[in-house]
This record gives sequence, structure tokens and C-alpha cells, in this order.
Amino acid sequence: MTNSQEKTMTIEERIEQAREAAHQAGETSGKTSPEFAVAMETLEELHQEAGHQRSAKPQNSLERFCNENPDAQECLLYDT
Repeated sequence: MTNSQEKTMTIEERIEQAREAAHQAGETSGKTSPEFAVAMETLEELHQEAGHQRSAKPQNSLERFCNENPDAQECLLYDT
């Protein structure tokens, strides 16, 4: 898998892929193997990230614009 493919995958797709990898590791190496432990840890981390993404405050249109264009006049902050 290339980096561009990894970036375009949704978190749900990555979770499903990690779930399949964990299942495969459990079948081939056993549920007490280091490979299975790593696969399960990866799956757990992806689940945690999905939870963080769901709980993140949604951005309004100005916030999204300023994230993409931090030097735009509308986004500059001044000390008074």
C-alpha cells in the first residue's frame, strides 16, 4: 500500500483492514503470538483514533478556510 492510498482510506476502512490482519495473525501464528498482539494493538489504536475523530469539535467554514490559508487577511490575528 502506498502513502497516497493510505491517506485516502477512511478510518473505518483502516479498522476493517486491521481487523482482518488481526484475524489472519491469530489464525496463522496463534492468539498468543507477538504478531497477533501487534495486530490487536494496532486495531485498538485505530478504534481510539476513530473515537477522537468523532468527538472532535466540527469546524465552521472560516476555521476550515484558515487552516488551508493561514496567511489570508481574514485569518490574521493582531495583538492590541
